[in-house]
Amino acid sequence: MTVTVGVSLKMYFGHRQATEWFRTVAERVRAHAAVAAGDVELFVVPTYLQVLPAVAAFSGTPVRVGAQDVAAADAGAFTGEVSAAELAEVGVALAEVGHAERRALFAETDEITAAKAAAALRNGLTPVLCLGEDRRVHAEAAAEATVAQLRADLDGAPGGRVVLAYEPVWAIGAADPAPAHHIRTVAGALRAALDDLPGREGSSVVYGGSAGPGLLGSLGDDVDGLFLGRFAHDPDDLVAVLDEAAALARTRRAA
Repeated sequence: MTVTVGVSLKMYFGHRQATEWFRTVAERVRAHAAVAAGDVELFVVPTYLQVLPAVAAFSGTPVRVGAQDVAAADAGAFTGEVSAAELAEVGVALAEVGHAERRALFAETDEITAAKAAAALRNGLTPVLCLGEDRRVHAEAAAEATVAQLRADLDGAPGGRVVLAYEPVWAIGAADPAPAHHIRTVAGALRAALDDLPGREGSSVVYGGSAGPGLLGSLGDDVDGLFLGRFAHDPDDLVAVLDEAAALARTRRAA
């Protein structure tokens, strides 16, 4: 099974810096055998203004470009919003929905997240659905809460592939990721719940929340990849994670 690595740039880069990062990463990816072969899937999620330069920079590579948010409506008088239909029209392939920052800073509920996930799916975009418990609890309680969130956030959504990004809120921006046992427990519960949902074939479960080089090897088959933030700002660190993903893909293929 393909190992998935995603990168969200949030609002850290200005336009010029982002454009240079796209160029550098595109060069490195073209030389990366596992990405070229499809063993490792890489997607990049820049700001709205950076979407078109990203699409251009990654043209001719397998890298897919996502958006950090998406409107729940497909068209209309929604000032400041960007529709999934328009994103798809310009070459965007994924849309991040339900991130903890959107939930906390902009009061986005499970109902709003579900509407955005549905909009993405009906317009051919893959939702990158961010899930995670607000406070640190034991792994079994975190798994129960996160599975409930998953079901609420996909309620009424059309069929199609989704990328579940498990990001415990207490680990986002922390010095270290969540413990490996905790991640494996919650990711396993999410995988089981996802497999029970009809029409979600090909979906994946990745971990985010202070994820970086050295983590993927400790998680093994319990996750399908990583969702990176600040630890991908240095292209060398991103390539290190891609190398780890390639090693995991080889292990899976040999099993």
